[in-house]
Amino acid sequence: MLKNLTINNFRCFKHFELQQLGRVNLLVGKNNSGKTSILEAIQLLCSKGNPEPLLDAMTNRGEYCWSDDISRGRRERELDICHLFHGHEIELGSEFLILASNDNIENKLFGSIGKQSIASKADSEIESDESTSVVEEFPDNLIELGFNISWTDGNKPESWKHILSSNGGLSEDYIRRWRFRGKPSKNAAINQYITSSSLTTKNMIELFNQVVLTADEMLVYKALQTIEPKIERIASITYEYESHRYLESRGGFVVRLADSDQRVPIGSMGDGIWRMLGLALSTVCAKGGVLLVDEIDTGLHFTAMEDMWKLILETAKKLNVQVFATTHNSDCWTSLASIASQEQDTEDGITIQRIEPGKEIGVVFSEREMVIAAQRGIEVR
Repeated sequence: MLKNLTINNFRCFKHFELQQLGRVNLLVGKNNSGKTSILEAIQLLCSKGNPEPLLDAMTNRGEYCWSDDISRGRRERELDICHLFHGHEIELGSEFLILASNDNIENKLFGSIGKQSIASKADSEIESDESTSVVEEFPDNLIELGFNISWTDGNKPESWKHILSSNGGLSEDYIRRWRFRGKPSKNAAINQYITSSSLTTKNMIELFNQVVLTADEMLVYKALQTIEPKIERIASITYEYESHRYLESRGGFVVRLADSDQRVPIGSMGDGIWRMLGLALSTVCAKGGVLLVDEIDTGLHFTAMEDMWKLILETAKKLNVQVFATTHNSDCWTSLASIASQEQDTEDGITIQRIEPGKEIGVVFSEREMVIAAQRGIEVR
């Protein structure tokens, strides 16, 4: 479990630290204070250099450009890597660092811009233990910038590098091919990321298939019943999803209600059910790893939030999951404080971390402090 987090030159942070992290950590702060960037930093670190999270995060933010090379008969979309670096600019030697302590182990992810020869472009997909690739023997007109990622926990590092286009873009096709080359670390921590717009139907079905007919399936039913007690069963309808490609719609699932013999599409049940299903599935499937949730209160009525937090905390303890979530909602943090009031104040308990623009260290509220703040009407956001 992560105890502390340090971020240097990543996105909006020149330098930033989170301290005294617990089992469940709620990030609060004003708009554009960097809460989502912290979730992305944690995901990238826990993925141990796997570039796939970059594709999802940067695509969701619209941080891409189009290649000028039309030799393949089409323009290729590329990730505009400069936006990962503080100041939105890159040059030779630009770098960022994400560092976290986990008990006595220090996990470090280092991203940098180095030199790479055009002739060695094919070699850029080969794993390397070097954080940069400086090629002195090639003339300048055969040298381009490369993006390098290196991760280590003190043992043998895992790293990769890839040449950037003339626009400073990283090929999306390169990242998509990553999963087919067996490159991701076998020891990478399990992590689940839920964006503010929730999971797609495809993601939900994949997670549900991991849970169905296991001992943890009842945790999913319990979560849904906090919003609709009549729900008895839920099932995926994968064949319909595959044939109709419901990528964005809230389909792919049906539920059975106690007072009806008819299958009810989950999309008929409202946003709260969909959000709670995603939270429950993601928490269970993050067993032994990290759950990251942006705007966790999305789609949930304030009366459901205390049950939501109770479920997440109980499941996180049972399955050894560390949770990081963001919110702007006062009901969200006060309901978490209500749960904290029922817990013993421990090192791996609940924290609220306030992110303040311009400040280099987050303001930590322990379980006891957040309970007092809620009781006295003190604003922590």
